[in-house]
Amino acid sequence: MYNNGDLFGNMVFKDQYLEISTALPFSASLYGLGESTRPGFRLNRNESYTLWNLDIGSVNLYVDLYGSHPFYMDVREGGVAHGVLLLNSNGMDVQYGGSYLTYRAIGGVLDFYFFSGPSPLAVVQQFTQLIGRPAPMPYWSFGFHQCRYGYENISVVESVVDGYAAAKIPLETIWTDIDYMDDFKDFTLDPVNFPEMEMQKFVERIHANGQKYVLIIDPGICLNETYKTFQRGIQADIFVKRGGVPYLAQVWPGPVYFPDFLNPNTQSFWTKEISEFHETIAFDGLWLDMNEVSNFCSGITCSLPKEGDCPRKDAQTDCCLVCSNANTTRWDDPPYKINASGTHRPLGNSTMAASAVHYNNILEYNAHNLYGLSEAIMTNTALKSVLKKRPFILTRSTFIGSGAHAAHWTGDNAATWDDLWYSIPTMLSFGLFGVPMVGADICGFSKDTTEELCNRWIQLGSFYPFARDHSEKGSKHQELYLWKSVTMSARKALGLRYRLLPYIYTLAFEAHNEGSPIARPLFFTFPEDPNTLGISTQFLLGKGVLVSPVLKQGARTVDAYFPKGTWYNLYNVSESITVESGTYVSLLAPLDTINVHVYEGTILPMQEMGMTTREARRSPFSLVVALGGRKEAYGDLYVDNGEDLEMVIEHGKSSYIEFYADIVEGGVRLRSEVQMGEYAIGEGWLLENITVLATTTAVRSHYAHSYMKLEAISDKMIVDVSASFSMKRIKTDFRPEMDRYNSLDVVLAISNLSLSIGKNIELVIPWEK
Repeated sequence: MYNNGDLFGNMVFKDQYLEISTALPFSASLYGLGESTRPGFRLNRNESYTLWNLDIGSVNLYVDLYGSHPFYMDVREGGVAHGVLLLNSNGMDVQYGGSYLTYRAIGGVLDFYFFSGPSPLAVVQQFTQLIGRPAPMPYWSFGFHQCRYGYENISVVESVVDGYAAAKIPLETIWTDIDYMDDFKDFTLDPVNFPEMEMQKFVERIHANGQKYVLIIDPGICLNETYKTFQRGIQADIFVKRGGVPYLAQVWPGPVYFPDFLNPNTQSFWTKEISEFHETIAFDGLWLDMNEVSNFCSGITCSLPKEGDCPRKDAQTDCCLVCSNANTTRWDDPPYKINASGTHRPLGNSTMAASAVHYNNILEYNAHNLYGLSEAIMTNTALKSVLKKRPFILTRSTFIGSGAHAAHWTGDNAATWDDLWYSIPTMLSFGLFGVPMVGADICGFSKDTTEELCNRWIQLGSFYPFARDHSEKGSKHQELYLWKSVTMSARKALGLRYRLLPYIYTLAFEAHNEGSPIARPLFFTFPEDPNTLGISTQFLLGKGVLVSPVLKQGARTVDAYFPKGTWYNLYNVSESITVESGTYVSLLAPLDTINVHVYEGTILPMQEMGMTTREARRSPFSLVVALGGRKEAYGDLYVDNGEDLEMVIEHGKSSYIEFYADIVEGGVRLRSEVQMGEYAIGEGWLLENITVLATTTAVRSHYAHSYMKLEAISDKMIVDVSASFSMKRIKTDFRPEMDRYNSLDVVLAISNLSLSIGKNIELVIPWEK
């Protein structure tokens, strides 16, 4: 209940100031209210969170960054959760005092939505049902990406692609930052360093190899009378204005105007620019940067200098415009000063003036936080029209609903151990915000990374939903093949990622259709365990894959929390951990290893590693059936061509398979139920290997090793299947003081199967001859 009584002061509703408070039990755990970098996922009491989109590096703690998400989740005793959204795009401060939460907004309305849960996962599903389910992502976007600001020419880019191939490290997508542009102008190529003919040949070559190319676009359109994009923008009259003329700002190319993505006429302009540029260079996705928007100048009005270069070649980011605050309005200087950038700086500093005007007289004051969202919406629409495929868009600036149109990365982090850790809370927060396709710049964007840090970061980054190495111009190169030890770590961690792609892609299908995050905090699966509420150094992929990275320099062990049950090491499934209740366990973590475990009750669909997702998708399937101490396990698999506009279960275009395992008398029964199996059958996908993992608490097992006949029921026909069958028991060397069972594991491996995943399967696997 919101309170307007004496406890917090009266509710205030004015033209430029709204204040309202709610009481909270001190025991509540709150999450959300972003975007800001924090050393923890759970919100800190007695902190204030400001929402005003700015180009501030994510290395800065507790300040308003690139996105605004006035949504939080409240988790109470027993894991009961609810969510609260204030759908308001104006700047605001949200003060969390432990026993209360107070909103102070500088405009808009009090438009609250409540999501009853009662589970944390249900809250996010209900939330995304309102704001828009996450966009479907192309299959290739879940591969590994490489980028750098400072690839000087196309030859350097080609050498990077070749370097990954020579090192046998998977590389799906190569990116170029603003280096490829002609004087930093959108939709152009540098004729010297990135000439058109060489770029076309390069893209053709990587496409033939199953790889992709993504390039950057900034929103600012350069003022240049010979620049066709500028000419068409002026003719279409689609720029944000102030005083009836386009608002003048400065970004990388110098003086710019900003397209008004709230103007419906901008759609045809934007689509045409993207379409014509795609005819020049066949890019596969677009990267939207600087769209808070960022401005190298600060001023209510700016004009071109009467003389001198603008920008100056030796000072590209220094403001070269003549700017003034003489025409300040009440929108530029409101009575309440939100804590923008942590210093209460003016709203228009390093962005557009708050008194600028969008289509239909909408003030920037009210629409500022919507710029990145509106650009992503129009870019998504444009790419669908141009590519006729599922679009991939990466955006820096976000708002409520951005995940329905684009992915996100966490911005300008640094090559520090703290930033490595901070990436996990930010990633988990965006899962709450309905933006599940998210990741941080692997190995760090600014500063020089180190060999050890890059080792640990590629291990963690291999399990971000979006995995990209990106670094700053002037820093040392950090491509993964530059160090032998990092090469080994990358092969190992990315190798597991690529084997898990069927599972991860199925999570993306779930995200698109149900709103569930891909990367999740532990309390999403274990809400009844209060210890999981404060964990920010581990996370789950889906419900049952636990990632426990090393986040400290010099560490060769990691203290990982394991909720109750049995967990299997995915690098060596014969190693397991069983705990009677939630327990921290010290795990060995050599420099080349990250600990990844699968939880009992889970069936993991997997394929083989490949250098590209295209290669990996051609390999046979295997199943890891982790029964653990349970009598049943479940898993599912969604397959399609990875690029259709829709990501739904549809005849001839996709298949959906559910796997069930249970212990029956004398063995384990595995069966599948297939929806629309024709697509999977047509692709020729086969299930070749099954690994069953159980403990003696679930089955009475006997050692066996033989060749045998298994009955496979496929489309109601009995088929004899010859299989190589082996089973072994392994006694794990657990220390009794760690509150774990000294149990026996049963590992049952079946290979040489040849079962179509598009047909219903039922196997009864006996424990003995």
